[in-house]
Amino acid sequence: MSNIRVRFAPSPTGPLHIGGLRTALYNFLWARKNKGVFILRIEDTDQKRYVQGAEDYILEALHWSGLIPDEGPNSGGSFGPYRQSERTGVYQKHIRSLLDNGSAYYAFDTSEELEQMREKRSEQGVVSPKYDWSVRGEMNNSLNMSPEELKAALDSGNPYVIRLKVDPGQTVSFKDIVRDQVQFNTNELDDKVLLKSDGLPTYHFANVVDDHEMKISHVIRGEEWLSSTGHHVLLYQAFGWEKEMPQFAHLPLILKPEGKGKLSKRDGAKFGIPVFPLRWDQAEGEEPYAGFREFGFLPEAMINFLAFLGWNPGGEKEMYAMDELIANFQLSDIGKSGSRFDFDKALWYNQQYILQRESSFLVPYLRRELDSRSIRAPEGKLQKVCELFQERIQTINELWPASYYCFEDIADYDRKPLKKKWKGAILEHYPAFLSAIQSVSEWTATEIEGAVKAFIQSKELGFGQVLPILRLGLTGTMQGPSIFEVAAVIGREEAVRRLKSAPEAFNSVLSNK
Repeated sequence: MSNIRVRFAPSPTGPLHIGGLRTALYNFLWARKNKGVFILRIEDTDQKRYVQGAEDYILEALHWSGLIPDEGPNSGGSFGPYRQSERTGVYQKHIRSLLDNGSAYYAFDTSEELEQMREKRSEQGVVSPKYDWSVRGEMNNSLNMSPEELKAALDSGNPYVIRLKVDPGQTVSFKDIVRDQVQFNTNELDDKVLLKSDGLPTYHFANVVDDHEMKISHVIRGEEWLSSTGHHVLLYQAFGWEKEMPQFAHLPLILKPEGKGKLSKRDGAKFGIPVFPLRWDQAEGEEPYAGFREFGFLPEAMINFLAFLGWNPGGEKEMYAMDELIANFQLSDIGKSGSRFDFDKALWYNQQYILQRESSFLVPYLRRELDSRSIRAPEGKLQKVCELFQERIQTINELWPASYYCFEDIADYDRKPLKKKWKGAILEHYPAFLSAIQSVSEWTATEIEGAVKAFIQSKELGFGQVLPILRLGLTGTMQGPSIFEVAAVIGREEAVRRLKSAPEAFNSVLSNK
């Protein structure tokens, strides 16, 4: 397939939702699959909803995710500008052609007149009244004016909009790569506003003009835009661009974790999960939205997870690096049904990608935690801790909570296993056990393990009586890697100190009910 040009066209009205990032991903994959061009276009014509910093957020999210645009506001290209607010001259030229060929008209209706029309139509039994062929003859627009009246209205300086003239009784159809054949009856379509009273275009008009001007071959976007595509096809026809109309592919919804309804930003707060690629700070006093990056995800894991929210190449394989996604991606493999946002699956992906990496990649993250606490530790110890805990974490953020006791004193002891294990023979033999630990000649995991096993055998105790107490005494928890490896990392002096103070700490915990 040649001359593939696709665009991701977000509006800077807030943070980039994970569903928007999936749209960007599918566009990116299709471009790379076909050696095409991936374009970022900022659709910022809705100035009332414009949010400061949102465009920078979008750019940072794409770059962190590895979805680097070939053309865009910061990438250059031959089809700019790539911000719609900078393309007003383009829109003025094209709106004039629609006015000239009778496909669009001026509408001078005030908000009061529009409300009166809606009330009247509602009283007549019309559900969801709209400005269309059935009412335009009664409204204050250029279709009902003489040339002299129109000139006077334009010269008056009163605000107006420009609307698309949708003729009734027609069928609008197009082939959607995901949805197959889609049809609309024009009786159901309103005379959509194309140019607003502030002189800026609406999404529908600017989107079609820009896609044509930028030679977009495929429009890959969320299914919420499917209902607008009838108007877009009519615009292509009005301009005489039918032969150059892009192919459409409307993507299925990403559903809430429980599988019902569209995933929203509120679901992130409700379930304590990220639904944005990066953290987004809201207004002062409001909680920020969590991001996958700050949650401890690797971008490649998030991308793999997102790719399978709506697309599946078939087979059992689930782990796909970016180059494999590109090689296997087909728009025809995108499903029609919504995909549940399974965060447990996202965690599984992240764990697999963590396991694939050399453990040394975790060292900078661990170092950052230590620096924030003014803790000094040799690089070799950090490397060893990362090796021990790499298999036990699903996110990078779990590394410090899981391994903190290798660097800091125990913050808390797990009471439940203590109550079960701190009794019986181990109480009687604990002094001897401590002596056996102190007598270890070379402080390595192998030597520590040998000394503990020799003690267990000599006292005719069970492993289940001794090892839990060793683990709780050194870490405070029953979770973690080999306790002998942990003891070696903690070091002889600190390990002995903790085990000496353990009985008093244990008894204190058990006495507090």
